[in-house]
Amino acid sequence: MTETPHQPITYAAAGVDTEAGDKAVELMKEAVRGTHTSAVVGGVGGFAGLVDVSALKSYRRPLLATSTDGVGTKVAIAQAMDMHDTIGHDLVGMVVDDIVVVGARPLLMTDYIATGKVVPERVADIVRGIAEACAIVGTPLLGGETAEHPGLLGEDEYDVAGAATGVVEADDVLGAERVRPGDVLIAMAASGLHSNGYSLVRRVIDVAGWALDRHVPELGRTVGEELLEPTRLYTPACLDLVGAPGVEVHAFSHVTGGGLAANLARVLPKGLVADVDRASWVVPPVFEMVRTLGQVPWGDLQATLNLGVGMVAVVPADSADAAVAAVRARGIDAWLLGRVAEDDGEPGADGEVVRGTKGVDGGAVRLVGTYRTS
Repeated sequence: MTETPHQPITYAAAGVDTEAGDKAVELMKEAVRGTHTSAVVGGVGGFAGLVDVSALKSYRRPLLATSTDGVGTKVAIAQAMDMHDTIGHDLVGMVVDDIVVVGARPLLMTDYIATGKVVPERVADIVRGIAEACAIVGTPLLGGETAEHPGLLGEDEYDVAGAATGVVEADDVLGAERVRPGDVLIAMAASGLHSNGYSLVRRVIDVAGWALDRHVPELGRTVGEELLEPTRLYTPACLDLVGAPGVEVHAFSHVTGGGLAANLARVLPKGLVADVDRASWVVPPVFEMVRTLGQVPWGDLQATLNLGVGMVAVVPADSADAAVAAVRARGIDAWLLGRVAEDDGEPGADGEVVRGTKGVDGGAVRLVGTYRTS
């Protein structure tokens, strides 16, 4: 082997700063501890997080529910604006609100951050946002990992991912098997774009030549501020709804990638169709901005973005009023979105039918009416 003279190569010289990682942990650990409930065993920094699940002894047949996700290219907006304390809310929303769809109560969450260079303050901001959101949904942030990947990611680049586990009694699992003809759809308003479709949105902004600090009167703030609006957290409202007097919940649908119709079809049984009235709500200004600025067809827009509906509850018709009231009591606007019927195979008057989405051989969603914009 030929020896080449050079200075000794250390881990730091290779681009990994373990001291920065330790500092990041010091900066974030109080926020993480703030999410810990009495069920958490041990503290921050162990190889694995521990949670006491003795309460599961009271379940007849407890089922564990699990979900994992990230926030997509929304992180590019956070990096461009050097604002990192909201992206954690998006991560928790994408993961934990998938858990509650089956009626499960989240037990714990973990996170993973990969970055080109550990900047302790930036990592702490990200984790602080995750911890704040975990506290809102009552879910301990039980553990996590920050990995430095020099040469793979740029110094200012990072990506985040998370996973959550919840529990539900087998007899209480929500989903398509509970949905019946005559059920109604209750929409829960989105806070904005949430965390899906940002490749489209970023492309529209880029082609238009708009800067993120451009103020848009219709939005009442800058483009960047609007794009970083955190994903709404629905878990508390959904759990309240499941236990609300006079309310029987048959299913939830979390409106994420693919839009409203594709996600709603996943929780409907084969043979049923949900008629969604596009005119039942006003599409928020940010979606109209994307559509007009990029000349994006409505069909592409509704198959990519949530258009103002972030979660849907499927309930019996006689539960509708109580369901709307329960959601609004949590500070989230809610309204009657549509109804479930036998699928006659017809598109209906000017209706568009979506079925067979995301690998699920389930029901159909028929979009009728015309979207209203402000």
